[in-house]
Amino acid sequence: MWADGESEGLQTLGIVVVVCSSLKLLHYLGLIDLSDDKIEDELEMTMVCHRPEGLEQLEAQTNFTKRELQVLYRGFKNECPSGVVNEDTFKQIYAQFFPHGDASTYAHYLFNAFDTTQTGSVKFEDFVTALSILLRGTVHEKLRWTFNLYDINKDGYINKEEMMDIVKAIYDMMGKYTYPVLKEDTPRQHVDVFFQKMDKNKDGIVTLDEFLESCQEDDNIMRSLQLFQNVM
Repeated sequence: MWADGESEGLQTLGIVVVVCSSLKLLHYLGLIDLSDDKIEDELEMTMVCHRPEGLEQLEAQTNFTKRELQVLYRGFKNECPSGVVNEDTFKQIYAQFFPHGDASTYAHYLFNAFDTTQTGSVKFEDFVTALSILLRGTVHEKLRWTFNLYDINKDGYINKEEMMDIVKAIYDMMGKYTYPVLKEDTPRQHVDVFFQKMDKNKDGIVTLDEFLESCQEDDNIMRSLQLFQNVM
């Protein structure tokens, strides 16, 4: 059995990686100089395969200002001229940021969480809506988004195998240089402890309410959700 500190560390890892990995996308696509006055013109005038919604509408739907949306779109368009991101692009981005591990499976799961309409591509609107939640949403909004990531088959529940798949993907992404002493069964043992804590009524599944309750009881997770509140 793993000590409480180790199991709590896994819980925090799972939540923090969701936020941090989204910041990797933000860094890759959007963090550029705010002083370029041509950004707004480009957002309004550039012809791409997919034209995003108007700035005013996105500003109303997210927690970003108009200027922040302009910056994000400039970076998004520079890297994705077609106006959409596909799964292969996600995998290429994460392969760059995690060169000592295999990030492909985690990138697949994260892409599916961003692709809320299951169209096989992530539009700018999808991208900024998710970032708005992860960076500036309420605790409940952030946790609900994370729950959706873990709920791989989208049936409204998380079972132990789904949790195992996500955690294993995180370990694979981090790679052996990050966790040099892990044994083959370590993710499984950690998930057993984590799942037992979350499955309040011991029925073999974790509901959204159980997930919210368990995460909010964990001080480490609550602190991690506030780390990137002012990243932009």
